[in-house]
Amino acid sequence: MTDPAQTLTPVPKEPVDENLWLEDVHGTEQLDWVREQNARTEDLLETGDYPELEAEILEVMDSQDRIPMVTKRGEWYYNFWRDAQNPKGLWRRTRWESYVTESPQWQILLDVDALAANEGTEWVWGGASFLRPADSQSWRRCIVRLSPDGGDASALREYDVEDRAFVAPADGGFSLPAAKGGADWLDADTLIVSSTLGDGAVTTSSYPRVVRKLARGSALEAAEVIFEVPADHLMASGGFDDTPGFERLLASDRISFFDVQHSVWRDGGWQRIPVPTDVDVDLHREWLLFRPQRDWDLDGAVHRAGSLLAADFEAFMGGSRELTLLFSPDAHTSLQSWSWTRNHLLVNLLRDVSSEIRVLTPPPAGSSDWATKELDACPPLHLVESYAVDDEDPEAGDDYWLVATGFLTPTTLLRGTIGGSNGPVKRAPSFFDESRFAVEQHFATSEDGTQVPYFQVGPKDLELDGSNPTQLSGYGGFEISRTPAYSGVIGRAWLERGGVYVVANIRGGGEYGPAWHQAALKENRHRAYEDFAAVARDLIRRDVTSPEHLGCTGGSNGGLLVGNMLVSYPQLFGAVSCGVPLLDMRRYTKLSAGTSWIAEYGDPDVPDQWEFIKTFSPYHLLHDGVDYPDTFIWTATSDDRVGPVQARKMAARMLAMGIPNVWYHEALEGGHAGASDNRQAAALQARSQAFLWRALTT
Repeated sequence: MTDPAQTLTPVPKEPVDENLWLEDVHGTEQLDWVREQNARTEDLLETGDYPELEAEILEVMDSQDRIPMVTKRGEWYYNFWRDAQNPKGLWRRTRWESYVTESPQWQILLDVDALAANEGTEWVWGGASFLRPADSQSWRRCIVRLSPDGGDASALREYDVEDRAFVAPADGGFSLPAAKGGADWLDADTLIVSSTLGDGAVTTSSYPRVVRKLARGSALEAAEVIFEVPADHLMASGGFDDTPGFERLLASDRISFFDVQHSVWRDGGWQRIPVPTDVDVDLHREWLLFRPQRDWDLDGAVHRAGSLLAADFEAFMGGSRELTLLFSPDAHTSLQSWSWTRNHLLVNLLRDVSSEIRVLTPPPAGSSDWATKELDACPPLHLVESYAVDDEDPEAGDDYWLVATGFLTPTTLLRGTIGGSNGPVKRAPSFFDESRFAVEQHFATSEDGTQVPYFQVGPKDLELDGSNPTQLSGYGGFEISRTPAYSGVIGRAWLERGGVYVVANIRGGGEYGPAWHQAALKENRHRAYEDFAAVARDLIRRDVTSPEHLGCTGGSNGGLLVGNMLVSYPQLFGAVSCGVPLLDMRRYTKLSAGTSWIAEYGDPDVPDQWEFIKTFSPYHLLHDGVDYPDTFIWTATSDDRVGPVQARKMAARMLAMGIPNVWYHEALEGGHAGASDNRQAAALQARSQAFLWRALTT
């Protein structure tokens, strides 16, 4: 008999990596290197008019005239707010009658700055989850999430909004130390907790492996495990649907980033919702919605990827396969999100990356035909998102919010009622003279002939002479769409200085639904980079700019994108600003949460997959003798999602190779966002904008 071990293809040895020492995130020697690079970068960038630039950006972020977006619970409207006086933020609430005034009267629930000062921990707000009260208006207890450094790991604490105080553990209050995961209320004395705390509780992706039922006064490690997944799956999660009349305990086994199996507790055990793992599901009252990520063959009927379908939940779990098609995508239109009001379903679509909103109404008993109408005519080249205000409010259950924005249109918050009208509630201020500029949409032709849309924002009298400093931004991953949005920061820091701002809607994103995303997965990753390069070439072809005046910027997966522009298309760019990036694709699965993205990029430990992954691993594609554009790499020590390691190693290798004009900066806190308050965020933005402007205009 053949020895099975002899038939396995050996995994190639790790290539020599001279920068492995930098993978010790908090090591003394490593942080000394970081501080040295930070000082060098700050000496370069924080000169001249930099203080004024940072101050102007901070003024935007701290503006008292920003819209305080709210979440309704009972009779109260809750908001989290940061400004110059409260850099870590205030959790607060007000009544509707006050909210609609120019100066709402806020009741302060939690001052995070004061909490941080009192406890000596740099807490960063992460949100609150309420316990449903017996009286639907008296929402009182909640679980508050607080990160000690801005990372994904958060402490969970019980809070009483009427007492405006944490419920002390000595009084039976829930309190869990910082970890990845979350908690949901089962009842007033029980939480459903997914957490990385405890032995055997972590997947190889660094997320929770088990779900526990935690009783008040009990220790987490002693709590009953009610759901668990294999360690090589991405994550286990659990929750409780507390909708009156439709209460149910739920759990999910997220096998990979795009494959998940949902289960419902029924008849004393877990019953799987019988759909393929690449079909997204959503439960709401009696309805079960489906969004296939790939074409779904159900008993001979093929439902297209990106469509939206509905079924009666109990009937479907009982074996019925009668589905109603609510939306089917076409070559121009994709489904982005949906939200239930009491009696209707709001569906947010993109048509060539501009918004369209439809209202769908379930049929009366005895009928299968859902009514459909367009909510409002959304202006072209704008984003308008709709979602329910509070679907359980007895008087306002069919009310909805609209959030409307555009590159040159400050955000407006509107409220309306389905079947009635809507009107503005709050308007964000203008931070620059939008009248001087124009928005255009163009399409570039990628290498395989695909038409790739992009937005261009620039002066109305833009001279097409190839000399305009142009900032090209992109993402291209995880089915995330880049859409029109107002930015006072871009307006002040780039447009008003004379620059052109461009957003590329490349494959890998979600602008045209799942197919647009899946076209750039794994061995096809190059298509995202070819698309971005095609947009760059189109800007050059149209004489908007030229390589010496064209810069690109991206963060996270967008950092990997622009890292590939640096190493594979250096001739197209004069500068690259690369934030919180993936760059070492040989070891990305061994760093922070990297294993969770194998479904997007592939597994470098599988030899056949490393063959294509190495073609988009910037850390391994640097070569001597190449004229690389000016490069700024930035990250955060406390980022526990991508982590700072890949950014460190890329900068270190480039510096060791003697590549000129390479700069590095690492915020010592701030998590994956790179900043935990407005001051840090303003500094981050100012450095990136100052770097690009300096590189593209001198």
